Amino acid sequence: MNQTDNTKSRERFCELLRSTKRDNIEYVIEDLESWGFFTAPASAQGHGAFPGGLLEHSLNVYDAAAAIRENMTALRPDLAEELKPESIIIASLLHDVCKADFYQLVTKKKRNEIGIYEDVECYEIHDENFPVGHGEKSVILLLQSGLDLTDDEIYAIRWHMGPWNLNRDDERFYRQAGKLTPLQTLIHTADTLASGILERPVKRV
Repeated sequence: MNQTDNTKSRERFCELLRSTKRDNIEYVIEDLESWGFFTAPASAQGHGAFPGGLLEHSLNVYDAAAAIRENMTALRPDLAEELKPESIIIASLLHDVCKADFYQLVTKKKRNEIGIYEDVECYEIHDENFPVGHGEKSVILLLQSGLDLTDDEIYAIRWHMGPWNLNRDDERFYRQAGKLTPLQTLIHTADTLASGILERPVKRV
């Protein structure tokens, strides 16, 4: 992603957030900027492991979530009220704000194709600044920014990773939250589709 693409993506991201007309959304945008959200990677080595990757991933999750909502509500019109467009925007764009200060660019020695060690820049995980977990960290940061999240949005952001690496209590809470709102399942599905399909490397032929 070049600087021009990043600027356009950032403008689209902020326009979507502002379209929700939520109180304090400008404070949230200011905090995202101060946390380094718009230039952060989405992972250390996987999808979006480059500057601006987190912004790109968040927009991909939104696009996937919006498409899922359109198709699901066509099949089940009664779900439209539970899957509000503004909640789709909030939960999908902000599910990973926990990653804004999560990765640090470092230089490591790595063998190249001919076996010679060379300096390579890569990302390392640094979670010592706010060690409270993944989805819950995003919820806490957003609440601290003054964003008034609905219960459904909290469930969707907290459990967007789905049932991976859960202890017994977490698994029970994850399933209970899924029974309370379809937004949780939609955001988890959109996150999975974005990282596993939309951000899949293009095969070289």
